[in-house]
Amino acid sequence: MNETPLWLQGRDAVVAAADPSVWRDKAPGYDKSHEVMPQQRTHHFDTGSLEAIVESLVQVFEMEVSHKKDPATWVSMVTERFRTNVNGGGWASAQDIADIGSYNILIGDSAFYRKDESFESSHDVFHQAFPQGFFWEVLEVISPPPVVTFKWRHWGAFEGEYNGFAPNGETIEMFGVSIAKVSEDLRLLEVEHYYDPNSFLGSMTGGCPVAHGEGK
Repeated sequence: MNETPLWLQGRDAVVAAADPSVWRDKAPGYDKSHEVMPQQRTHHFDTGSLEAIVESLVQVFEMEVSHKKDPATWVSMVTERFRTNVNGGGWASAQDIADIGSYNILIGDSAFYRKDESFESSHDVFHQAFPQGFFWEVLEVISPPPVVTFKWRHWGAFEGEYNGFAPNGETIEMFGVSIAKVSEDLRLLEVEHYYDPNSFLGSMTGGCPVAHGEGK
């Protein structure tokens, strides 16, 4: 029996297998996800199903780009070939994500988001806005490998300040579709994301652009 590759063993397994030197700060923990997600998610999938595998791989990817400083240590992708874009925009490489930050790349140009956030400050902004966690789930897998198209939901309770805008305690949701090309061993080669960042961010600012909150 072939052993399951590390990147398909789940986020906790990848964290446990990593050398301590790979982290930007320290190894991340996902206790809140384990506690909150089963109650708040809207879809549940059997272990080993394509939906469960896709969700797990994306969780590993998100963990690595957020917490591992060197793309050469990212096991969820074929690093030298990987690229991603949002809403048909320009392509970003694995190194671009490491340098610029995944939030900055995935949000892109929005009137509701400061364009001068660093890698670190972009993560701080959303950790502050969603102190109980900002969760992600697969809703449906539309096509199988090697080109995996899937619908997803991202959500969290808006209980902390977002760039000068006070929280309202409500659950903020966004929905999107991603198209991922994967290798034969199910590592990511290319991912296209399609969603409306302005709808998501506007719900935290009352439709007022973040620029209006500068200096608060």
